[in-house]
Amino acid sequence: MTDPNPSAAARRAAWLVFAAGVCAALHVGKLPPAIVALREALGMSLVEAGFLLSLVQAAGMAAGIAFGLLADAIGLRRSMQAGLALLAAASALGAAAESVAMLLALRALEGVGFLMVVLPAPGLMRRLVPPQRLSLMLGVWGTYMPLGAAIGLLAGPVWIAALGWRSWWLLLGGLSALSTLSLRTVVEAPAGARSGGLPERLARTLRDAGPWLVAGCFALYSSQWLAVIGFLPTIYAGAGIAPALTGVLTALAAAVNMLGNLGAGRLLQRGVAPPGLLATGFVVMALAAGAAFAGGPEAGLPPAGRFLAVLVFSGVGGMVPATLFALAMRLAPGEDTVSTTVGWMQQLSALGQFAGPPIVAALAARAGGWHWTWLATGSASLLALGLAALVARRLR
Repeated sequence: MTDPNPSAAARRAAWLVFAAGVCAALHVGKLPPAIVALREALGMSLVEAGFLLSLVQAAGMAAGIAFGLLADAIGLRRSMQAGLALLAAASALGAAAESVAMLLALRALEGVGFLMVVLPAPGLMRRLVPPQRLSLMLGVWGTYMPLGAAIGLLAGPVWIAALGWRSWWLLLGGLSALSTLSLRTVVEAPAGARSGGLPERLARTLRDAGPWLVAGCFALYSSQWLAVIGFLPTIYAGAGIAPALTGVLTALAAAVNMLGNLGAGRLLQRGVAPPGLLATGFVVMALAAGAAFAGGPEAGLPPAGRFLAVLVFSGVGGMVPATLFALAMRLAPGEDTVSTTVGWMQQLSALGQFAGPPIVAALAARAGGWHWTWLATGSASLLALGLAALVARRLR
């Protein structure tokens, strides 16, 4: 499975690892199209909806690096299988939830499962694909979140309108169970040398500036992306747009993010400098968010122009995650700390995803509309540009 010319079985295994990541991302993306139904069924406030949207990241925010170490300790494939099983169980229990508190607790549990799936995946892919294709495959891997979100946003409104949100939870729990079986059947458990124990790898990772830089950039990116894409169904529903069309528009906004990821993978393979890709992504995100939200519905761009700006925000911003996954491989303190570095990156990314939606929701509640959203996203982009400059210095 580590042959530099991998067999067809190895390539299938790498794509199954990617599919497992998409399945995990579906559990993040399953909520936005259900927010309206959940508010009606459970009497949820807008700020509670914001926390429900972000609480799936609580485990990553609290202990992402620990889960990265755990994946190394128990095995990459085994970690992914356990995470998918946990997602399946939590989603099935969530279908029976009768209160906001219970749903919040289960979303936190889903966050644990999500981490156990996505943290070991890049390291497992690296062992399944030849080095000359790694940048391309990491670009593909960077699409797992927008692809899962797009599928959820597109299929969710139709499914929920027809069969209700509870059956939507059950469906995705079943898909996770099937993915667990597929990984066990097709993907071989990799063997890899480890140097040092868990505390020593943790200390080396946190003493080095590289993991902090990529993790900080990921936090500032993810806080923007989830806040904007996650609340689009609610924004469009408030504007009187039909649920089916809302699902299509939001799914499209999530899906174009994949183009940025794939484009970044190709550009990196051709030798384009990663800091330049990061800077381009963050500058465009700031400008596009301003065009999409500033001025409110009575001023600024017409609705079609605002939606186009959202597409640019998500599409060009998609260059950021693929670039950061590639940088994690280069800026990790050693070969044996890549999973730990990805775990730290995921931990700060989860912090961003946890904080972003409630901040934007609080701004919207205070302003009586979404026209201050650009203030939060623009501030995050400005900070990220400073980190991108430090990344460039680190690489030099």
